[in-house]
Amino acid sequence: AEPAAFMGLCGSHRNLLRHGGLSEIADEAASAACADYLADIDKVSRVFCLEVAPRSYRAGFSANYRALFPDNSRLYRVDVLETSLDRHSAIWVNGEKFELSAEALQHAEALQHALLGLDRLLERWHIARQDETGLAPGVSRPELVSALKSLDVSWAKFECSYISELIAIEGQARQLVVRAVECEGVLRAMQRSAPAEELRVVECRLVQLIGSMNSVANFKCKGRDDLGYDILESARRVLRRCDDSRYASSYVTPVARDAARTLALEVVSSYDAMRAYLRHVGACIERVDPHLCSNAGLVSHLVEWETSWEVGARYVRDSALLDGLCDLVSQMRDAQDVAPELVEMFEDCDAELFLVLPRTIMLLFAADPRSKRAEVVHSLLPHRFRPSTPSSGPPGSTTLNAELRALAGHLAKALEALVAEADIPHVDTKESAWQLLLRRAVLGAAKLEGGSALLPPSAMQIVEDLMRVLESWSLELQRHCPQDWNQCSAVLVQCITGRDRKRVSAKFQV
Repeated sequence: AEPAAFMGLCGSHRNLLRHGGLSEIADEAASAACADYLADIDKVSRVFCLEVAPRSYRAGFSANYRALFPDNSRLYRVDVLETSLDRHSAIWVNGEKFELSAEALQHAEALQHALLGLDRLLERWHIARQDETGLAPGVSRPELVSALKSLDVSWAKFECSYISELIAIEGQARQLVVRAVECEGVLRAMQRSAPAEELRVVECRLVQLIGSMNSVANFKCKGRDDLGYDILESARRVLRRCDDSRYASSYVTPVARDAARTLALEVVSSYDAMRAYLRHVGACIERVDPHLCSNAGLVSHLVEWETSWEVGARYVRDSALLDGLCDLVSQMRDAQDVAPELVEMFEDCDAELFLVLPRTIMLLFAADPRSKRAEVVHSLLPHRFRPSTPSSGPPGSTTLNAELRALAGHLAKALEALVAEADIPHVDTKESAWQLLLRRAVLGAAKLEGGSALLPPSAMQIVEDLMRVLESWSLELQRHCPQDWNQCSAVLVQCITGRDRKRVSAKFQV
């Protein structure tokens, strides 16, 4: 049995050399050859009945590593060997650099020395077989036993140092999650009786910790860590206002109130979901991958948190902008009554909607530039507004620039001209003229002309002149800051359809 085991070791050694040897474990084939070589070293050691170097230190490993090293057998692993070969490389976890201790590096060097000794012994045997004169020295059993024992002792010492330090590094890398779990537990206990100001301090700390986790783990979004507690406070304040009858007049319509509640609830719900995750994960903290971005459940919750809090930072925290958005949602619902096709566009949420939406927003704005919804246009086109003068408005307010005033004037003149046209059926008031323009903005010229109210050329000229002007503003609304426009359009669709964003699965996942 011993000769057969030794021949197997020599064969796997030769195969490893064909893949570049121990210093070139660069691909799957080389890794497989290395695994075969290590397995044959273990097999020869067992066949030769060699005593296993002590590995009682494995009892102190964490649960994850006890699963990898369940007993005190040799268990030579390729990844441990690779680390000993690449011992000068830093270990990066969550963007932080860690390095092995001097002691671990010494054990790595001793392991390489032992591996080199076995490598030279086996190479001698290969040379002896190829030398027809028989003058090359052979390999004696005591030499092989000594080399295998030295390798096993060196391997155990390096494994102990390396894995122990890796456990410590991983524990440190998990500290962001651990601290968040502990903070959530403290907050939960305090909520029963602690003063509001003390609760606020702890909750601020928890939000900071969530932001820190987001900055290192959320690779699907921006990884922002600047979304503060004031966003949560604003959302809770909005929800109280929505549910308190004393503030009913704060919103133009129930539709506007529902829009405010939708956005505020997204902020609070994502925060509550994050807290629920921390409560669950606290009971299985060792299952948390120290590379936090590799935890699918954590990343999913952070994506939901950042997405909703980014919207909250822009639209919930700023009360004037929130009121403007809610007014715009209410006006858009009214527009759906005038042009029912717009309902289907929002439901389908296809490309046609995003051609119609900016045009309709600018039309609704031009109809009343002093309305609350003007704040939405201001947020998307800030360069088109200028600070008010003492004669034009209160301190800190803004006024339209000349181009926006011209747009509002163009609409007003178009409405007057349409009402004055005698040949347009059913268009005899400013309201009916407005509905005509709104339907044109939504449906386009072709569908409007195909309807029952055919426009005479003079009226069509008035309508199309206005639509060309609106179209240029529509493009500017989308292109000035595409990221802000995409966020705004997504929020509008969510508020108008009442459709929630995709939620994290209710099933817990680390």
